[in-house]
Amino acid sequence: MPDPSSWLHEATATATGGHVRTDDGGLSTALASPLAPHCTGLTPEQLLAAAFASCLHHAAVEAAGEITDEAHTVQVTAEAKLGRDDDGRYRADVHASISSAGLSREQLATLVEYADRLWPFSSGDSTRHRLTVTSAENGRH
Repeated sequence: MPDPSSWLHEATATATGGHVRTDDGGLSTALASPLAPHCTGLTPEQLLAAAFASCLHHAAVEAAGEITDEAHTVQVTAEAKLGRDDDGRYRADVHASISSAGLSREQLATLVEYADRLWPFSSGDSTRHRLTVTSAENGRH
């Protein structure tokens, strides 16, 4: 992992009481709960799909800037599926596709390969991300 001082961007989000919000207020929405079917809001798979689409779109626009002046036409679609293993753990399957108007097949293939290499959740590399889950201090918000 890079030196912590080399990180370019940082964000914090909090989920509590059936809502999730980012620290800057840019996102605030209700959450659905599989444990409370009457709750309405975004599901975990919707949030995963949105997060992957957003991250990959950022990378694809950057990659497109190296290939074409049509970077504004980049579109990313992400599909996220959640399942359960026999031991009860969740598993996720995410598939993303990239399109951009006016590119040849070769240019689009280059764009997809370049964008996939840029972001930390690359389809070919599971060593570029780390998730650490710890207990928060009681009363800390």
